[in-house]
Order: sequence, then C-alpha cells, then structure tokens
Amino acid sequence: MANPGYGKRSAPGQRARSASDFAHLLPRDAAVAAYIDGLCDGADISVKTLAKVLPYGQCALRTTLNRLQEAGHLRRGSECVATEEALIWVTRTFFSRTSREDEWWDAFTRGDVPQDQERTSQRPTRSRAFILLAALGRHTPALTLSQADCVTLEPQVSEWFERGATEPEVLNALTEGLPPRIHHAAALLRRRLLDKLPPVREASPAPRIVLRTLECRECRAPGSAQAMPGGLCATCRGNTPEVSTGPADAVPDHGVRARMSAVRAGLVPRAERGHR
Repeated sequence: MANPGYGKRSAPGQRARSASDFAHLLPRDAAVAAYIDGLCDGADISVKTLAKVLPYGQCALRTTLNRLQEAGHLRRGSECVATEEALIWVTRTFFSRTSREDEWWDAFTRGDVPQDQERTSQRPTRSRAFILLAALGRHTPALTLSQADCVTLEPQVSEWFERGATEPEVLNALTEGLPPRIHHAAALLRRRLLDKLPPVREASPAPRIVLRTLECRECRAPGSAQAMPGGLCATCRGNTPEVSTGPADAVPDHGVRARMSAVRAGLVPRAERGHR
C-alpha cells in the first residue's frame, strides 16, 4: 500500500470486467494494466514498487504508464481535501479499466460524472487484507501463505482494518517476535490475529474533496483534461503558442536573423554608392 494520499484511485462508472478490457493495448501494457486493475484503492503503483513484483524494469514501466495515460486508462493529478483541521492537497493516480476520452476526464475533474454511472456494479477487486497477506512472504519468507490461506485469513485482517488499524500495525502484530521455527504459518497468524485484535477506534469524519486537478505526465504542470489530450500539456507536445512581446508587425525572435540577412543583402556597398 502507498502512503496516505498516494496510490491507485479507481475512477467511477466502469464496465464489468471482461477478457477484452485491454485487448487494444500492446502486450506489456495490457499485462501491467490488468495487474493494476486487480489492486485495491490505495495500492502503491509507483514504478519502483511495480518493478519489484512485475518482470519489467523501471524505464519500461514508466513508458507503459505513459502509454496507459495516452490510451485513456490513467491520469495523474491532485485533490484538495477538506478535513476538520485544514485544507490539504494530496496526490492521486486515477485508474479506469474502461478507456476514457479527454472529455470524460474533464467532467471527472469537475465532479460532473453522471450518478447512474457511479452506481455501475463491478466485481470487487482484491482487498487490502488479501494484498497484505499475499505479500507477507516477501518480507518474512517463513510466513509465505497459499492462495487458500490468504482467503481464509482475509476476514480476520479485514476486521483489524475496520477497527482502525493501519498496515504497519497489522504487519508488526504478525511478524514481531516470531519463534525460531514455524511449522504452520497460517495457524500461527490466525492465533495472533485473534489474540492481538485491537479495540474499536472512533472513526474520524471522512474528508471531503473540494477541488480536483490533473497533471501533465511529463512536466507535472496542472491543467484541465481538455488542455492536456492524452495527459500531455501543449508545451510538452511542442505546441507552445508564440507570445508576441512587441508591436503587431514586429519580427518574431526566431526570424530576426533571417530578416537581418535580407536587409544586408539589399544594401549597396559604400564603394559603389557614388557611381549610381
């Protein structure tokens, strides 16, 4: 999972999953998109983290994420979130299984996505609990679990999260002070999850999103989806408009040399002036 304020955020109104969701993408891009689609909200999808679990390097993954942005599956941006204490800006990476046009992303940043689309039924993605359990073996090899073990223990870990526990707290409870030899990892974890179950914490009010903006995938400049087709701003596309700083008929900067060469070519040499 990513730090609070970062990580994957699922876009609303997506169609149900199908085998052809990413068929229009290149094979590597389709594989990465399918992996990200299966992660829960808040999962770390930075190139460094993806490179640790996928058979691709960071440069290849960075290129793939940019292509997913071009194809309308991903947008990077920021949201201004209102809490009880203050207004804070948090970074977001929005992902959509359904490819979206720039107009849709523009409506999304304004909060104008139709309500009936937001209620579209979806098959649930893997939960935070399942992802944490499946990753235990990477941190502590002795606690490597099978698919069946993860499914069995998932409700217990979910209860910890419902009581307000964080990922580091759950990991600490499961991995600290382990015996020298572990004969049955799932049984040990089941016992620890039961014996160390924390009390229910009072939930704080959910923060409200009061403003949302997208960013250029290259230079991170903020802007609207309409101004950044494919997630790329005009400057990074090489379409920077010329800004005139002089009179209406002034020569643009890049044309000064050509104009001076033309003027010199039309001048009469001093030695020839008296003969004409």
